[in-house]
Amino acid sequence: MRILISGASGLIGSALLPALERDGHTLIALTRKRGSQMKNAIEWDPERRELDARQIEGVDAVIHLAGENIGGGRWTEARKELILNSRAVGTTLLCETIASLKHKPRVLVSASAIGYYGDRGSETLTEASSAGTGFLSEVCVAWEDATKAAVSSGVRVVTTRTGIVQTVNGGSLQRMLLPFKLGLGGKFGDGSQFWSWIAIDDVVGAIQFSLVNENLSGPVNLAAPYPVTNAEFTRTLASVLRRPAFAPMPRFLMKVILGEMADSLLFSSAKAVPAKLRQAGYQFHYTELEPALRTLLSR
Repeated sequence: MRILISGASGLIGSALLPALERDGHTLIALTRKRGSQMKNAIEWDPERRELDARQIEGVDAVIHLAGENIGGGRWTEARKELILNSRAVGTTLLCETIASLKHKPRVLVSASAIGYYGDRGSETLTEASSAGTGFLSEVCVAWEDATKAAVSSGVRVVTTRTGIVQTVNGGSLQRMLLPFKLGLGGKFGDGSQFWSWIAIDDVVGAIQFSLVNENLSGPVNLAAPYPVTNAEFTRTLASVLRRPAFAPMPRFLMKVILGEMADSLLFSSAKAVPAKLRQAGYQFHYTELEPALRTLLSR
């Protein structure tokens, strides 16, 4: 297929591109960098609503991953607006452009996140579960709503509600490694909050699966089948690293350091399960946390 992809240099995109190339697909990167040296790059500017429809006419599929890094800085009002607009505005422009094409792509895989569900305690969350409350929920609802133009035009749209991605190349696991290796790791707060994790190999695999599986559409949870609590996660990570984990991170301290972001990213509980992926027949590389961490950390 000829696949248009945004966010190609991000955490997920940088792992996905080589896999798609190995499958023989032709990739076209959608980039905001002027004069990009990337092969087959198309420039766009969502803030100025600049995207030349003629350049993407005839692509077979679109993978949309672009968005401001949620954990990239303290959530000031200005940063929150940037996070929201980078998703809602860009997705709206892309989907309206797709809808205007004479030859539309067969499928759009558009990123979302399990932040859609908000803080839900121990409730098991499937794709049929309602949206939660809070900033991340609002962002995800707006993000997914922004695909309506593509849906209405007849394109099969999959919105991937991705869990906490496990990779040593970035994200939460990379940030946790140093303190845990030093024996300074521990649970966050009381550790009762559920962390719906997923290995990077399964993020890539599930997106590849979504491209070709005609039965998948709408929201799809990208999370391993067995979510764990934060206490279980940190205990498992410490065990894999053969280090103690006796230094819990007090909630009040993390809120002082990170502000509102701490509640949403560290202490919010979302027990999301991949009901649609399993029903469609996707075979996970990693269903349990410990084997995933051992592979990722070469332990």
